[in-house]
Amino acid sequence: MIASHLSELHCSYQHIILSPHLDDAALSCGGSIAAAVAAGEPVLVVTICTAAPPIDAEFSPLAQHFHAEWGLPPTAVMQTRLAEERVALAILGADGLWVGALDAIYRLPQVYHSRETLFGMPDPSDPLAATLRELCNHLRSRFPHATIYAPLGVGNHVDHQLACHAAAQLPGPVMWYEDLPYAVRAGELERRLAQLDWPLRPLVRAIDERMTARLAAIAAYASQLAELSHSQLGHAATAAEAGEVINAAVRDYAHRVAPPGALYGERFWVRTTTGAIC
Repeated sequence: MIASHLSELHCSYQHIILSPHLDDAALSCGGSIAAAVAAGEPVLVVTICTAAPPIDAEFSPLAQHFHAEWGLPPTAVMQTRLAEERVALAILGADGLWVGALDAIYRLPQVYHSRETLFGMPDPSDPLAATLRELCNHLRSRFPHATIYAPLGVGNHVDHQLACHAAAQLPGPVMWYEDLPYAVRAGELERRLAQLDWPLRPLVRAIDERMTARLAAIAAYASQLAELSHSQLGHAATAAEAGEVINAAVRDYAHRVAPPGALYGERFWVRTTTGAIC
């Protein structure tokens, strides 16, 4: 099931994944989600930026570039992407909660108007920070024993950074996942860990039996494959090429981080101290 409000959820979830955008959870930890569900441990994917851009919005050149890359007019962006998410979550077996916040390029178009600003420091006036603090507090209150997973913020997308820091203020079990496709780039993970300078230790999970489900869930986000592959190739790709590029990048990275004896893995980061770390 997919809900638009916490009150609609009636399951006792053991794992809650904070996904800034429609595709982040599948890309970064889809194997672990599928594995938890297969083990009888309910998973909730909380996707934050799910609001459609205003009809009368003036889109920045960056937003227009994304629309062209996705092959979608602004009026169809969210409808298409939400439909993709339904398919992806069904493949993984997870429930969903759509928070209804605006993506950065729609939320503050005058601020996040270029790749440099979108992948820079979050603006101090960004309303998503308060939204995420409230959301995380409600999630922890409603599901006190659940492990909450948040993006580490590799690549420095502002929405990922804000989610990363909101989760860090929570008590109870919290883990951070490595943001793909950004973590694939050489040195990006190390730069982010140095930037945070938090007391964290790695934890790797084998996902050999769930790699197929992870790749299938990623493929469900068909509108995003061109942009995702662009980040790997540095240029636009055909639909077929885009899928191959993403599959190869995800497989290669999962193989690199796999625990001993496993073919594929997903790596998370766990705080070594109790309580908030920022």
